[in-house]
Amino acid sequence: MLKSGEDYRESLRRLTPRVYVDGDEVASVADEPRFGPGVAALGLVYDFARDERHRHTMAAVEESTGAEVHRFLHINRSTTDQLHKLEAVRLVCQYTGCAQRYLTQDGLNAIHQTTWRIDQETGSALHERFLAYLHRVQAEDLTLGVAMTDGKGDRSRRPHAQTVRDSYVHIAQRRPDGIVIRGAKAIVTAAPYVHEYLVMPCRNMTEDDRDFAVCCAVPVDAEGVTVVARPAGRPGEKAATFSARYGQSTGVVIFDDVFVPWERVFLAGEWEHSQSLTQAYATHHRHSCIGARAGFGDLLIGAGVLMAEANGLEVERTSHLRDRMVELIKIVEGFYACGVASSVYATADGSGCVEPDRVFANIGKLLLSTQIYDMHRIAHEVSGGLVVALPGPDEDHNPATAGTLAEMLKGREDLPYGERMEVARLIEDLTASGTAGWYSVISLHGGGSPQATGLEIFRSYPIEDKVALVEKLLDRGVLTDESGSESRDRQPGRCCPVGCKEPAEAPEPPKRVAN
Repeated sequence: MLKSGEDYRESLRRLTPRVYVDGDEVASVADEPRFGPGVAALGLVYDFARDERHRHTMAAVEESTGAEVHRFLHINRSTTDQLHKLEAVRLVCQYTGCAQRYLTQDGLNAIHQTTWRIDQETGSALHERFLAYLHRVQAEDLTLGVAMTDGKGDRSRRPHAQTVRDSYVHIAQRRPDGIVIRGAKAIVTAAPYVHEYLVMPCRNMTEDDRDFAVCCAVPVDAEGVTVVARPAGRPGEKAATFSARYGQSTGVVIFDDVFVPWERVFLAGEWEHSQSLTQAYATHHRHSCIGARAGFGDLLIGAGVLMAEANGLEVERTSHLRDRMVELIKIVEGFYACGVASSVYATADGSGCVEPDRVFANIGKLLLSTQIYDMHRIAHEVSGGLVVALPGPDEDHNPATAGTLAEMLKGREDLPYGERMEVARLIEDLTASGTAGWYSVISLHGGGSPQATGLEIFRSYPIEDKVALVEKLLDRGVLTDESGSESRDRQPGRCCPVGCKEPAEAPEPPKRVAN
């Protein structure tokens, strides 16, 4: 069943999570104004799957059941699936800035791969257990929050060596009917308004870290779960023309002796598989991040052109503006192209799940992580300083100032003052507000820092193939001189790899030629 946005809101009202925001306990997350922009963003993601204009992109058929499911609950089985997923993420982020629900799909695909692998190696039935859970999530059209990043404590110490053991979520007790977990997950996207959490390890574990190698599904309102969240976007702020409508909350999720029955447990001490699970999730999620930030980039491209035109300039006829817009387009479509390549070169494992190519996914994520600041800079260059100097929206209705402002801050003759102000405030909201700074940080660190993506690129890139290529050239004598000996250094005056030697005979000076 594909829920509507209103169905989603009603499903949240039936839950009773323990949630705090700004020090206040929340009675209903679906009706809490400070979460309104986040709930609205998720609601739109639900509605798009029921909209015939977007259904092909936003819905899919689950191979294991034949049922139609939301795209963000689908197990990707082909490169086409990966392309559809990338396009779906870009689409919804064009409207919401960050659609959030795609993390659900990233987590489900990673657990699908890992449980199958464990079954093959150990003969367990974890994969069958996971499939039963997956099919229920798909049938009920649930949204799952990925609870992956731990508090981590002293980062120079491994999980088992932490002074505060609860800085990492861990198994506190094993029972015949399940496990009991404790600890905190520090950064959970959409934490207040999801249905359940996928608890996952955030790093590779050693045997001593066995109790920290845990992956399970926990309802948001399970006994012992507390969510300490921040508001989604900038609800209630008049100048927040975009983020007062759509935004994202994150939260710290505390697990205080939470019981998890075995049918919801997918990793319970199998420390050898923690790294493969985190790597698989990181690859799926970084692939999604590419689509997300491309959708955000589309907003900046469109707003930049509109602002330039409101200022009285035509981008196609103004060289410096045209050059800046080409630079912005290059950035956005450059990292998106990595997402397309990652989709095309995706590979299937024995579980039937297709994983994006790790090198291209990580390169795309690394590009967007570091270039988000350039995207903001270019938007500022083409827009002018009015985006931060403009008086607040209350002045638009102030009898003492509104008329003067409308007359003196008008741009193009054929464009009303109000439209120019609307675009300026949109760009401020997206690039020069608290929300803008937040977008920068989640772009830089969300899904993995530049350091983490760089490590994965180096680890996954086939460097040995490039070495073998050059070795073959050497074997064929391509890099040898006429005498047949290798010449590794062709700098003038050098005759051996270890340094220069005096030539046996000094060369004769050139003879002067008489005129």
